[in-house]
Parts: sequence; C-alpha cells; structure tokens
Amino acid sequence: MARIAGIDLPKNKRIGVALTYIYGIGRPTAWKIINDLGIPESKRTDDLTEEEVRKIRELLDTQYKVEGDLRRIVQMNIKRLRDISCYRGIRHRKGLPVRGQRTHTNARTRKGPRRAITSKK
Repeated sequence: MARIAGIDLPKNKRIGVALTYIYGIGRPTAWKIINDLGIPESKRTDDLTEEEVRKIRELLDTQYKVEGDLRRIVQMNIKRLRDISCYRGIRHRKGLPVRGQRTHTNARTRKGPRRAITSKK
C-alpha cells in the first residue's frame, strides 16, 4: 500500500485516480504529476515501485501544497475574512452561502434543516 502525504492510497485503483484521494489534488493535477514523472497512466497503485512512490512524494513536497498545509492556508484565509468583517466574512460567520447563491428557497446545505414556525395562540 502506498502512503503519500499521510494518506493511504487505495490499493487497486489506477494511480491517476488514486492520487485524487489526497486533499488538494484533483484529476488534472494527478494526470500532470504522473506525466511529469513518466509513470504509465494505466498503472495501478499496487504495481508502483518504491522508487516511483518516492518520486511522487518528493514532487508533492517541493511543488504542491497538499493536505495539512493547504487546509491550514484555507482556514487562515477564512479567518482573515471574518476578522476584517467583509461581506464574505460575515456570510461565513452566519453560516450562509458565500458566493452569491439565492437563499430564499434553497441553501439548505448551509442553513441546515428547516425549522418549524410556531404560531402564537
């Protein structure tokens, strides 16, 4: 089992797909990594040699921000927005959609489940 950036990659998947399990690496980045290193696209995670795993690790350490470092940067950016009380920071603070989506009928993911309105008697 290959362990890269603190993540155990799934065993029987193609390496291009398996690399996407690392936070901060999507499909295009994964394909770019394996093409730069000359690893065949059809190769499975099980079939990687120790040398190939070492090359992937070194490339990720030197050229990409992934996992903990990237998560920390994203959280610091959100904290900065909240501290300066800009519009986006206020939306983050209130738990509402940040990127201009409508909230009158949708946004249940950010707002949570509907609350029943109790009538006064």
